[in-house]
Parts: sequence; C-alpha cells; structure tokens
Amino acid sequence: MAKYHWQSQNVKQSGVDDMVLLSKISEDAIVENLKKRYMDDYIFTYIGPVLISVNPFKQMPYFTDREIELYQGAAQYENPPHIYALTDNMYRNMMIEGENQCVIISGESGAGKTVAAKYIMGYISKVSGGGSKVQHVKDIILQSNPLLEAFGNAKTVRNNNSSRFGKYFEIQFSRGGEPDGGKISNFLLEKSRVVSQNENERNFHIYYQLIEGANAQQKEGLGIMTPDYYYYLNQSGTYKVDGTNDCKDFQETMEAMQVIGIPGDIQAQVLQIIAGILHLGNISFIEAGNYGQVESTDLLAFPAYLLGIDPNRLQDKLTSRKMDSKWGGKSESINVTLNQEQATYTRDALAKALYARLFDYLVEAINKAIQKPHEEFSIGVLDIYGFEIFKKNGFEQFCINFVNEKLQQIFIELTLKAEQEEYVQEGIKWTPIEYFNNKIVCDLIENKLNPPGIMSVLDDVCATMHAKGEGADGTLLQKLQAAVGTHEHFNNWNSGFVVHHYAGKVSYDINGFCERNRDVLFPDLIELMQSSEFDFICSLFPENLNTDKKGRPTTASSKIKRQANNLVNTLMKCTPHYIRCIKPNETKRPKDWEESRVKHQVEYLGLRENIRVRRAGFAYRRVFNKFLMRYAILTAETWPCWRGPEQQGVLHLLRSVNMDNDQYQMGRSKVFVKNPESLFLLEEMRERKFDTYSRIIQKAWRRFIARKKYEQMREEASDILYNSKERRKNSINRNFVGDYLGLEQKPELRQFLSKRERVDFADSVNKFDRRFKSIKRDLILTPKGIYLIGREKVKKGPEKGQIKEVLKRKLEFGSLSSVSLSTRQDDFFILHEIEYDSLLESNFKTEFLSLLSKRYEEVTKRKLTISFSDRLEFRVKKEGWGGGSSRVVVFQRGQGDLAQLKPGGKTLSITVGDGLPKSSTYQNGAPKFSNAPRNQRSEITYSAPNKHGRPPSTVLPKLDHQRAPRAPVQTQNQGDMAFLNVPDQGMSGMQRKRSISHRPPPAPKPQPAPKGPRCRALYQYVGQDTDEISFEANEVFDLVKQDPSGWWTGRIRGMEGLFPGNYVEKI
Repeated sequence: MAKYHWQSQNVKQSGVDDMVLLSKISEDAIVENLKKRYMDDYIFTYIGPVLISVNPFKQMPYFTDREIELYQGAAQYENPPHIYALTDNMYRNMMIEGENQCVIISGESGAGKTVAAKYIMGYISKVSGGGSKVQHVKDIILQSNPLLEAFGNAKTVRNNNSSRFGKYFEIQFSRGGEPDGGKISNFLLEKSRVVSQNENERNFHIYYQLIEGANAQQKEGLGIMTPDYYYYLNQSGTYKVDGTNDCKDFQETMEAMQVIGIPGDIQAQVLQIIAGILHLGNISFIEAGNYGQVESTDLLAFPAYLLGIDPNRLQDKLTSRKMDSKWGGKSESINVTLNQEQATYTRDALAKALYARLFDYLVEAINKAIQKPHEEFSIGVLDIYGFEIFKKNGFEQFCINFVNEKLQQIFIELTLKAEQEEYVQEGIKWTPIEYFNNKIVCDLIENKLNPPGIMSVLDDVCATMHAKGEGADGTLLQKLQAAVGTHEHFNNWNSGFVVHHYAGKVSYDINGFCERNRDVLFPDLIELMQSSEFDFICSLFPENLNTDKKGRPTTASSKIKRQANNLVNTLMKCTPHYIRCIKPNETKRPKDWEESRVKHQVEYLGLRENIRVRRAGFAYRRVFNKFLMRYAILTAETWPCWRGPEQQGVLHLLRSVNMDNDQYQMGRSKVFVKNPESLFLLEEMRERKFDTYSRIIQKAWRRFIARKKYEQMREEASDILYNSKERRKNSINRNFVGDYLGLEQKPELRQFLSKRERVDFADSVNKFDRRFKSIKRDLILTPKGIYLIGREKVKKGPEKGQIKEVLKRKLEFGSLSSVSLSTRQDDFFILHEIEYDSLLESNFKTEFLSLLSKRYEEVTKRKLTISFSDRLEFRVKKEGWGGGSSRVVVFQRGQGDLAQLKPGGKTLSITVGDGLPKSSTYQNGAPKFSNAPRNQRSEITYSAPNKHGRPPSTVLPKLDHQRAPRAPVQTQNQGDMAFLNVPDQGMSGMQRKRSISHRPPPAPKPQPAPKGPRCRALYQYVGQDTDEISFEANEVFDLVKQDPSGWWTGRIRGMEGLFPGNYVEKI
C-alpha cells in the first residue's frame, strides 16, 4: 500500500502511523511497530494525540522549510507523524481556544528530549508572524539554546549532550499569535559536575569550548592550558566527544551572548569566572599537624587575579572558617582552622557556588531580554533531565529521578486517571482500564508526615548536622529504615538504599547525601567574593551577612520539591501535549536496536495502557456552551446564539453535519466526540462558512471600491471627449468592464503577453485596410503596449488548415504620436504611429482612449495628443515596390444612429445621424435614468435598447466568450445600435464577478408578482450565477427594478433575479 511520505511519493507503508490502530495491543506488538518504522527512518509515531519519538542518532532529512509548509495548518491525519504536526496543533489550539498550552517532553537520558524542544521552538519561530521587535524575541528564544547548552549540558556515559539542569521555557504570544516575550524557569543544576565527573564523562561543555575556541590573546589573559592540566577536567580522562566541534560551538556561544544583549565587558568577566574556577580546582591541600594548608601557594595568584580578590585572603578563607560561638547570651566569633578534607570541600563549595550563580545570571539575562509586562497567551516547553541510572547514583540522580517521577504522575493523572474519572462524572458508558499509578512512589519520596518521605527524613538529619562527617549519612540510613523500611517500593542495601521507580529499581549511594542536601555556602566565602574588585562578581553574591538568620536554611531537596510542585501546578493550568522519547540503544549509533531496552521503556512509559484508554475513549470533549460558541455559525438556528437548552443546541449542530450517533456521546455538561476525523469535519465546515461570509464581505467592499473607481474613470473619459465629439445615447453612463474578451479563459490570446502582464482593456474591434475592407482584430491594451491579434489559416505542417491566432502588430507607447477622431457620434478612431497608422472601430472607444491616455502619460511622461476633425487622414503600410500612401476618411451628417460606410478610391465617406450634444457628460448615479417615469423611455441609458435596433443575430450568445459577428453595416438603415451587438454572454457572468461594483444586491426572497412594468427579451440569456435569471428570446416577464449599473431585477416563472438590461426592451 503506497503512502505519501516527505522524502518520496513511493515509500512503502511501515507499520502503523497511529498505534491506536494496532490489531493486537501488547508490549511486543508496540515494540515491533516502533522497530519497523525506526528501521525505515520513520522516527515519529502517534498514540492518538501523544507523539512517540525514537532517537535516530543521526540528522534526519525531514526538518526543512518544505516540511514546515506541509504541516502548517494541516490536520494531524493529513501527513505522516511529525513533531511539527504536534507543534502546529498546539499553536492553533492556543489561537482558537485562547488557552495556554504546554508540551511535556519525557524519556530517559539520551532519548532526544533537548533536540525535540529545539525543533518545537524552531517551528514556532518560522510559522508565527511579526515585525522587527518580534524577530528580536525570536532570535533570543533560538539563541538561548546554544547558550544554556554550553553552560548546562555535558557528556555522560548515556548521552553526549545530556541536560544537567531542567528548564521550562514559556514562549509568550500576543493576541495575534506573534511571539513577543518569554520566560525560563531552571531547576537543579547538577553543580557537583563542576568539581568531579565519573569515568568517560565530561564537565560542562563551556570549559572545553573555552580551551579549544579562545583566541591567543584570551588564552594568555585567562591562563588557558590543555584540559589535562586542570584537576576539575582530568578526573574522568575524557576531553573530546565524537561529532562535537568545541571550537565552533564556542563561537556560537559568544554570538548567543551578543544576541541576548550581554555587554562585552560582562562577557569577558563570564569567561574570567569560568577560567578562574578551573585554576581554583588546581589549588590542592596537604595535612600539616592535623591542619590543612595550601600545597603550592604559587597556584593561588592566578585564580585570585581572575576573580579580582586578594590571594592571601583566598588562602585564609580556604583553610580556616569563622564560627559564631554563643555562651551565656553572649556571641563571639572565633576562627577555626580546617583540616585537609574540609579545605578541599571549601574549595569545591566555592567553585560550585560561583558556577551555579553564573548560570542563574545567564538565565536571568535571557528573561530580562524577552520579558513582557503582561501575559496574554503562552506555550510552555518542558525540557528536563531524563530518568537515569548510573553505576554510582548519588543525591543528584535521586533529585533528577524524583522530578521524572512527578512528570510521569502528571501523564498518568491527565491521560489515564483524569480521563477515566471524567467519563464516570459525565455519565459516559465506560469500561475501566487498569494501570500503575506512581503516586505511591512520589509519596514515598516527598511525603511530609504519616509516614515521612525520604526527603523529610533527609532534611531532619541535615538540621541536626553541625559539621561535615560520614556519621550524618549513616544516621540518615538508620532513620530511613525506621521511617519507610517496610514500604513496598523501598529497600536497603550495603551502601545506601533502593527505590522502585516507575522506570525501574535504582540503587542510591548514601555517601554525600546529607552534605549535598545542606548545600550551605559559608559566610566567609560570600564575604570573600563580595570583596572582589569586579562589580559583576560582587553582584552574584548579594546576601546581607549582617542580618540574623532565623529558622532552618533551605535545603536542596526542599528546593527541588517546591520547584517540582510549582512546575506541576503551572502545567496543570495549561492544555498539555506529550512527547514520549525512546532511546533505542546505548551505543549511540543509528539503526542499532536493543529490543530489551526499548521494551523496558515501552512498559514503564505505560504505552499499552495509553493505547487501550485511547481506543476506548473520546478524542475531543468540550463544555456545551464552548462547543456552541465555536460552531454556532454552522446553522441559522444557532447563529448568533441558540435559544433553548445548550444540550439541545449541541445535538442540533451534530445532526446538521450528519455525524453518526456512534461518533459522539452527550455527557452531563460536555459533549464527547470519538474520532479526530469527526472533529475535523466540524472544523472544515466552520472554515467553509467563514470563507463564504468573508467572500461576501470582500465582494461588497470590492463592489464599493470598483464603483468609485469606475465613476472616476467615466468622468475622466467624458472629459476627453467633452465639447469635442458628439456622444451616443447608450455610452454616457455605461459600466466600464475592461476585459470584454475574457482573457482569463483564453490562453490562445494570453500567449502573446508575458506571464503576469496585466490587461487594462481587451475587445474585438474592426480594423480597416487600404481598401477600407473590415477585418476582425482583438485589441489588447497592457502597461507594456497595444497588441492587435488576428487569425490566419496554417499553410503547412501538422496543423495545416487550422485557424491560429497571430500577433499582427504590437505598438509601443513611445512610437505613438497621436489619436484622431471625428466630431460625430461614430465609433471610429485612428492610432497614428511612426511607421504607419491604424483605422479602428470599437464600441468602447471612450474607455479605451481613457486608459490609453493614462498609460501613455505614465510611460512617456507627456500627454497623448487627441485631435478631432471630420476629415481624417491616415498613412497605410508599404506594400511591395509601392510607397506607403495616405487615405482619407470623411464624416458627414446622415440619418439614424448607425454609421453608413461608402468607400470610393482613396476616400471613405461615413455618414451618421446627430448624437447627444458635445457638452454631454457622465452623470453620477444617472439621475435621468433612475428618475424617468416608468411609462416613458429614458433618454440617457446604457441598458434600454432602441426598438428599431438590429434584430437578434441568428448566432445566439455562446459560453465560449466569442462575440457574435456584427451585421454588415451597409445593409442597415436603422439607428446606431452597434453597442447592442449580442453581448458576450459567457463573459457576463465573469465580467460581473470581476466588476461587480455596479450590481445591486439580490432581493432576499421572491415577492408576489406586482402589477407593474414588463419587458421583452431581445436575445436569449443564460444566468451565470445563482442570483441571476435565464430567459429565451421574445419571452415577456416582469421588470421589478431598473438599476443605473445596467443590472436589472426581473421575475420570470416565479423566480426573481438579476439580468443585463441591454438584453431586453421595455413594453
């Protein structure tokens, strides 16, 4: 079965796109489907609205602008699964529902969460509009990634670019959907990595970037050496990462600081702190009589210089500590000398504090650059460290896994538990589905009392701890055994304790738990850093050391617990979307699939239960009144508001779109729709309604603008002929259409024009040759010139005998010298050109001349010369050996409105009756026309034909837009009705759609036929639109209304509608 794919049109179907459609629901079937798709480079799969993403460990080709265009505004089922589809859905939900959105990206370390977050931000940046201010915000949002990754990510054994902090990035939007602000909340930076790393891991990326990317001047100023020189980098023995260019990344980091708006001097001090921490780590201590002292005092100078502090004070604060002693109500300070271990601990505490506060500054700098005074809409992207199990798991892993446990709890709460509870509350028929609720594990960790959780016990032990020592960790283990030893998800082991997390059992090493939880920075060190000569470094330590401390100091575990719960509250206020990331192997190689590892993740992510709830559940639910508000426009009964019970209104809407009964259920306060496709049906019909109404509004507006434009054009046209030429009765107030040939439907004529050449005027005209013989030509005026197109029979080749269009002449504006006309009411005019002249006849000469004058002046910057005389001379084209001689056209007074032609030698005599006075002008609104008594003929009218006009042609109007041939003028004695040659019927509909400006709105409903004026059809007319009527020649019907625009309203066979007035005569 072939299926559309972004890489090709012929890619085989690989498993199923949405695992709700799996025939068998088991962990094995899910793993097999994911594997099939992964091996075919399909990394994304759905479970309903949840996106499953498998890390491909290579750059995939489907993240280009083409995919952004493909997914923008598309329904989920229209394209293959993609992170862009989820992001677009999230963005549109925010705009449509006016509700904040968030996306929770979860998965273990190395599953691809950070990359997913980057693609989400990139997509939003591309599809949302905005000016320069918005673009600046977008730039900061995108540049925050490389900056925070440099300072917050590191290589671990599980992931080469592991986030060692958590971040929740809120992108804030204006009401128009433009990103105009943002806010980052960061969680628990893994500070311990600054001072020690496990084997095969690295410190934070920024250290290696600085060493590789700094220029010679920076290296000298910062004392940069090779990474193996620094104790804080050489413990793990790993300095390089495959596929990472630290030098290039350093340039990106510095560029990001620039974009975010960090001043140059502060950028330099940021690098000084980073280098200062490295040099600080090289200060080592030796034991001298139970006291620690600096092994090499030479190593104190450089870090002290970089941090702007006195080297002697630095040595003093690293090896001794001021302590407050209280005795008998009195307090005194004493200096306590530290041992080697305590001195090392103090050095590391200073290094960690400096780094953590620098990181917080960078986050705050980003926030300041994109903060906005008030929030409107937002999309939150949660990219947090993944669940992880290492060989040795310490306090940081405990905190990381706790946050992941909380995120899993949200997923369970909202996708499994809350959904099922909602069905019960709303009275929806439902069979409960069993699942593991990890709340029991969260309680084990964070409970305050009855029984106290691990974190509460840890805080109690830390509160009674006076100095660093192994005893505290031992006490913690004993107290944990007493408090939660019998809990089913807790066990002891020889070096610590085991927690049965949702993702598996993790053994935590108790060593260092208490010290890292206390996270105390001694006042001596704060005081030392406040003495720095650099204001920026002082600003990182804003504490007031003179105030008395009351109550317990904040511990790391209580801080992360508070942050995690605040995060959960924030997420619960948004409409959540989920990306479940899966790591297919530990080798970090593409196409490597470890079955057992993937199955383990599928199990603990609860994908099977997710599919089962999804299959049995409902894709969409809405409170009745919200549903009614959104889809009210679909029916007349619900628009603008439904009068009656809301539930009945919802039912009415669902039935109006013929939705099957098994596709929805009515709850007590909400409607539940089963499949997304049913919802898309509603959305599509709503879009169509809005599209229809917007077209009506556009139509009315265009009509108004066009009316103004054409009134102006008619006035200008009248001015050209004013006091110079008699006017025909039916030309004063007629509509200007422009294109009388319907070039949109005639590629055979458009071929002579360039691709986007605009057409000002197009008409079928009579051209007269040297013998005054009439030939049909198509006259087209564009901003580039005048085209005269004829037809010739092909004399040879495969198309021999066929009639083909040929460009007979193209006149450039620059080559035109003037235009000549008579003073009579005829339709003749001569185009005078450098080479030879053209004698033409057109019903619409006034419109043509008006447009030609405008274009001529635009191009040549001078006015077109238009002369009027009853004796006109024109030069003919040279033929053979004979020279190009002249011809004369003489106009005389005759009888009737129709011109009579009499050629004689080199002179053509044209006789025509008197027309309207030369002083006749266009009358805005045609007062004479609209105010004429109903039983009288209007003198100045476009649409009332003369009874003595030419009889209908035997060739009736056709839909191919060809103008009917004009009757031979020599045989006619009647008045000038050439204007009423059978109009181009097929074009009437199209012209009217383009130039609808003069048409009155149709009557709302047919009324009973009143006794009033009637009319007889001169020609057949077939209605081109739903609000028009059709009739045959000689049919008589009621005339309801005459309109100056020429579009009249009539009633025939019980139907009322519009028709062109020049097709009928009043009776």
